[in-house]
Amino acid sequence: MTATFETQRAALAEVVAIPVTPFAEDGTIDRDTHRALLRRLIDGGVRTLTPNGNTGEFYALTPEERQLVTELTVEEAGDRAVVLVGVGHDVPTAVASARHARALGAPMVMVHQPVHPYVSESGWVDYHRAIAESVPELGVVPYIRNPVLAGSRLAELADACPNVIGVKYAVPDAARFASFARDAGLERFVWVAGLAEPYAPSYFSAGATGFTSGLVNVAPAVSLNMIEALRSGDYPAAMKVWEQIRRFEELRGANASANNVTVVKEALSSLGLCRRDVRPPSRPLPESERSEVAAIAAGWSL
Repeated sequence: MTATFETQRAALAEVVAIPVTPFAEDGTIDRDTHRALLRRLIDGGVRTLTPNGNTGEFYALTPEERQLVTELTVEEAGDRAVVLVGVGHDVPTAVASARHARALGAPMVMVHQPVHPYVSESGWVDYHRAIAESVPELGVVPYIRNPVLAGSRLAELADACPNVIGVKYAVPDAARFASFARDAGLERFVWVAGLAEPYAPSYFSAGATGFTSGLVNVAPAVSLNMIEALRSGDYPAAMKVWEQIRRFEELRGANASANNVTVVKEALSSLGLCRRDVRPPSRPLPESERSEVAAIAAGWSL
């Protein structure tokens, strides 16, 4: 019997939260705080969680820490949320992570963009195919940041691996997204706007049905308000949310997104929810910029 992945597909057409990874004073992962932040997301109405995403500082975690983050998330999610585990690096590492996710009962993996200075289109297919074929029972979601990749290559991958069911598309070009999705097969995949709330309205207008979010760590209701507006086709309401989150996302995106994670953790710190610590190559927010982030977070919490 061919798997249909209906539950996984539905979970992608949501606010796909990318939880932060909180650190203790000694630099290790703060397990209790991590669990509390996950529960806060779930209690706030979030139904899809991506441990080991970029907002979770995936590339700054050790292999053992990535496993721990996956385990904590699966345990806290239980039957209340669907877990989409981030995997990546070299093929054997990604395959091992995907199989670890499967062993824990996670139903999907997101494959991070290949980190390599030379990525050919056919090599991109081969990389994802090796991972997808290693876990045929799991839904697989490529994370696409390559503006050169053709939509036909995604279709080629899915022809070989029917468990490739969705796409996190993170090229900052709505027209490019519209073309790519149609070349790959608009109805064939669940399209997730991978650049979060700032791009969600334009990407939804071109066929996306879900979006990722780091902001959701701070204010779940704000992100959920946006997706409800987009689902109902109320773009003026969605843009009101867009205006509400604009400055926060501008701070995250400044200087080639140097403070993408930093701003989220600073907001959480201002609310007393976790420490502001991030790992290199990220850095804590300068004192001079902290008050603005705190003011934004305080406004949302009201």
